[in-house]
Amino acid sequence: MSRPPYPPAQREDIVEDLHGHQIADPYRWLEDREGGDTGAWLAAQEQLFRQRINDLPGRDRLRERLTGLLGAGSVGSPVWRGKRRFFTRRTAGQEHPVLYTVDPAGTERVLVDPMALDPGGTTTLDGWQPDKEGRRLAYKISQGGDEESLLYVLDVATGERIEGPIDRGRYSAASWLPGGEAYYYVRRLPPGSVPEGEEQYHRRVYLHRVGTDPETEDVLIFGEGRDKTNYYGVGVSRDGRWLTISASQGTAPRNDLWIADLAASSPERPALRPVQEGVDAETGLHVGRDGRAYVFTDRDAPRSRLCVTDPADPSYETWRDLIPQDPEAVLTDFAILDGPELERPVLLAGWTRHAISEISVHDLATGERTGTVPMPGLGTTGGLIERPEGGHEAWFGYTDNVTPSGVLRFDARTGEVTVWAAAPGTVEVPEIDSRQVTYTSYDGTEVRMLVLSRPGSAPGPRPTILYGYGGFNISLSPAYSASILAWVEAGGVYAIANLRGGSEEGEEWHRAGMRERKQNVFDDFHAAAEKLIANGLTTPDRLAVSGGSNGGLLVGAALTQRPDLYAAVVCSAPLLDMVRYERFGLGQTWNDEYGTVADPTELGWLLAYSPYHHVRKGVAYPATLFTIFDSDTRVDPLHARKMCAALQHATSGEAPILLRNESEVGHDARSVTRSVNLMTDTLSFIAANTGLLL
Repeated sequence: MSRPPYPPAQREDIVEDLHGHQIADPYRWLEDREGGDTGAWLAAQEQLFRQRINDLPGRDRLRERLTGLLGAGSVGSPVWRGKRRFFTRRTAGQEHPVLYTVDPAGTERVLVDPMALDPGGTTTLDGWQPDKEGRRLAYKISQGGDEESLLYVLDVATGERIEGPIDRGRYSAASWLPGGEAYYYVRRLPPGSVPEGEEQYHRRVYLHRVGTDPETEDVLIFGEGRDKTNYYGVGVSRDGRWLTISASQGTAPRNDLWIADLAASSPERPALRPVQEGVDAETGLHVGRDGRAYVFTDRDAPRSRLCVTDPADPSYETWRDLIPQDPEAVLTDFAILDGPELERPVLLAGWTRHAISEISVHDLATGERTGTVPMPGLGTTGGLIERPEGGHEAWFGYTDNVTPSGVLRFDARTGEVTVWAAAPGTVEVPEIDSRQVTYTSYDGTEVRMLVLSRPGSAPGPRPTILYGYGGFNISLSPAYSASILAWVEAGGVYAIANLRGGSEEGEEWHRAGMRERKQNVFDDFHAAAEKLIANGLTTPDRLAVSGGSNGGLLVGAALTQRPDLYAAVVCSAPLLDMVRYERFGLGQTWNDEYGTVADPTELGWLLAYSPYHHVRKGVAYPATLFTIFDSDTRVDPLHARKMCAALQHATSGEAPILLRNESEVGHDARSVTRSVNLMTDTLSFIAANTGLLL
């Protein structure tokens, strides 16, 4: 693809002095989505993008293949309430997962179908939680990609809505009290009661009784006077006795935690006592059926450990290690199996070892390891699910590079694992060769990368996509992906780098890629590219990089720091102006991860790599496609708009700089049709700029 004529974009003479730094911002006018100039510019960019992308070869064949691969569908693990279960499933013909229930007689019914609510496909199911008896269900939906999560309650027996919508409940789960008449939840304060621009913050924990007016009758439980960016988590033990509340400042990797005995104080005025306050660690507490408090923590254990204590006195000095920190694997999950069929209660522990999942079996009383749960391959497990009343079974999701998401069942009586529910669709999946490669980053740190290719491919460099994320303690682990399979089947190589900033090696690995150490993430990524080239898998003119959200920041830094190393870039829903990121979307919740411009030292960290501020006139930048979503309320699309204009102005090369803007969709969930369209556009763009014939 050659360089096209670009739509005009005025450069304004805006220079700010921040802590002595003179910072230019010539495209600030593109921050205003509603401005007429921005709208006209976006329309011209979309026209240019369609002119360049629609006639690329192989698009129809690629779209058909992606649709077929996504036809595998998906199925989620069961959530049990007695003999009733709840689960999600998406079949080949469905645009979104649908929430079902199966009653004790085995009759399956739809509870929430996003397409029935909105045939246009822009409504998504964000979360759901049945009450402790399975008679009522709280669920959340968003419309048009805004992720605002309107909360409803329905009667499971009849399917009728009995409450809702309750707004301002983004990122909140309902924690039911026994009986299904009331639940704790988290809700933002109304817009008129907070400063302008802070409407996405100021959360509080409330007790809500079903059928009452949340505006006038909800009981404020927690959060008054605390940091405006705080996120809160709430849990109620199965017997309804113990309430836990956690608080974290934005996405910071630490939290405070409190517990209250609801047998000794009322649900409306719980007597909260601290489990952990002011400690630089993440800790959660679950009270088991045996009355013990199970404490999952990375305190003094960056790869995490599981402790036990008494919920009546859960102070740190009383914690006893049940599963200590492993020197290599990261503890991710646990489940307790204590049914009468078992000789002794069993504890299952979920781990990731260099991003690959495994599950071990332990004696519940002592923590002694007694075995492992067999896995079908080198893949990724979902959460470990047990029956609330106990039993001998556990369920967990499973996927790998060639296995669509399904559910496996473990029987503690026999130690056997069986398929509980396979993905509902029938798909012919191509053969894939996957290998984990270890390489050395610039400071000597060993980093791992999963490299996927067709078995028996002819030697020599091939068009390659390098993908990464590197932030927020998020792990990139093997998973079924239609886009990866389609790319590799066509003859390309796909590499996934487990960069610092993620959770693949525990909390120390995360912190090695945040704040003043953020450059480590970019260095790991450049080193991954150089490893692929050194191994003969690709060359700079055949190498593309791809990333979204924080991964969009990653590839934005990659293209400005090493434009010579990459032929093409797909930068999706990115953060790119790191001087002004806190002003938009949910930016203020991320300043523990990145730093804040309010602090002179931290501004220096941000300016050192902020992609928008490192675009240089006269540099031949790689072919770049920005993909943005108009309803994105997490990462404002203004980042990509400004960066696109800057690159189009600055580049001296012939490679195109394009922008794809999509309406009525947000940062994350989308319909299958929209997913196929997005993947078709991005893969055909990369193929055209790296030489892959689709």
